[in-house]
Amino acid sequence: MMKSLKIFWQFSRPHTIIGSLCSISSLYVLASKGHLLFAHLWLFAATLLAALACNVFIVGINQIADIELDKINKPYLPLAAGSLTMLAAKQIVWACLFISLLVSILTSYLLFLLILVILLIGAAYSLPPLSLKKHHLPAALAITVVRGLLVNVGIFLHFQYAIDHRLQLPDYIVCLTVFMMAFSIAIAWFKDLPDTDGDQQFRIKTLAVLYSKKNALYGGMVLLSIAYAYLLYWSYVADYAHTRFLFLGNSVLFVFFLLNYFSVRLNNQVSIKYFYLRFWVFFFVEYWLFAIWILL
Repeated sequence: MMKSLKIFWQFSRPHTIIGSLCSISSLYVLASKGHLLFAHLWLFAATLLAALACNVFIVGINQIADIELDKINKPYLPLAAGSLTMLAAKQIVWACLFISLLVSILTSYLLFLLILVILLIGAAYSLPPLSLKKHHLPAALAITVVRGLLVNVGIFLHFQYAIDHRLQLPDYIVCLTVFMMAFSIAIAWFKDLPDTDGDQQFRIKTLAVLYSKKNALYGGMVLLSIAYAYLLYWSYVADYAHTRFLFLGNSVLFVFFLLNYFSVRLNNQVSIKYFYLRFWVFFFVEYWLFAIWILL
């Protein structure tokens, strides 16, 4: 039993699951403005279940489509390693598809439409005829639209409407969304840094393949530096209480982000791997900062 759970956990790509957990939880806190958090736990639980099932479907369908590629780039993944059969992988993916659609439609039509669009983009990312992942611009656009725009704006509005029947986007959600869209573009660029060997062999035109790992890394650093500058500026001038907390918190995060950037050695696969995993921590913590801020 424990072995099966471990394989499922690896198949679900834990960093993406944790990312979804952080984003959904934070957006719930922001939509409720820190009040009556326990009054709508059913809403939070249903949304989280639908989102996590959607997440597993997307990463699962990607592994099914990329099994031969993953044997080169990510041989430790369950399908590529042979610890999970193709039949079992397809059963997990179809079950998660069913759960995400069923739970979302039972929760709200807005959540159902949101999940449906995300599922379609996720399928288009990995599966022919579109296979958006094969070209760096469509791939980055798909990840940015889902992780940056649809999750932050869509999930927030879904929570807000269910809680107090309003559809109003406050500027702090706009700020968070803009930052996360930039972050998502960097995710799209950074995730391919350790995978250039397999991507070249399978003719996948990632930014790192087309313009070198160094340029992909530098481009992401510049983009995120601009995004952090925007977030710090907003935190400094925003007319809300306790925004100094966001300013100080993001100042610290930005320093650690730069340290992470300068620590990576592009000729060392282990260094690249840990750079990318640490990079996701900034994604997690940003949501925690906004959730804590609204509770202050």
